[in-house]
Amino acid sequence: MAETKKIKTALVSVFHKDGLDEIIKALHADGVQFISTGGTQSFIEGLGLPCTPVESLTTYPSILGGRVKTLHPKIFGGILGRRENEGDQAQMKQYEIPEIDLVIVDLYPFEQTVASGADEQAIIEKIDIGGISLIRAAAKNHKDVVIVASKAQYGPLLDILKKNGANTTLDERKWFAKEAFAVSSHYDTAIHAYFAK
Repeated sequence: MAETKKIKTALVSVFHKDGLDEIIKALHADGVQFISTGGTQSFIEGLGLPCTPVESLTTYPSILGGRVKTLHPKIFGGILGRRENEGDQAQMKQYEIPEIDLVIVDLYPFEQTVASGADEQAIIEKIDIGGISLIRAAAKNHKDVVIVASKAQYGPLLDILKKNGANTTLDERKWFAKEAFAVSSHYDTAIHAYFAK
């Protein structure tokens, strides 16, 4: 059934790693390959599992003090490429863009940083750019991609993995997309409130 999609490749880049190990192991057991960044890559490799660094895919290092890591056509093309669109598929092949079927990401702790009484520069650095962009891209292309935008969605994803392996229905992907936009909306509201003060 076309609505059910198999997860083959996952991009995982999270600030909070607690509770992630069970998901990573379940995905690996079903043959899912991982792409990751920095600390999350080390975390996955620390579980004894293989992981492709984002840098080896993009051929760019993390630059500008970590402000630019995932913002690259090979990442966003892999998320936004429509699997049933011949033009998209041809371009993905032409530019060697791998399909990314699952994105697990969370956002820098902006609200907690504000609440801690940190100075303005520290607060500004906690405005997430790559993470929020990954969330929006994956949620937009929920027809083909699963987006897990916070630790709160680890449980529902794990339930699916235990029940159906690395396969999701369109309804499930829509639910994750809805939750993802709730996360991004809340985050931007908090940033707006900070600037409005």
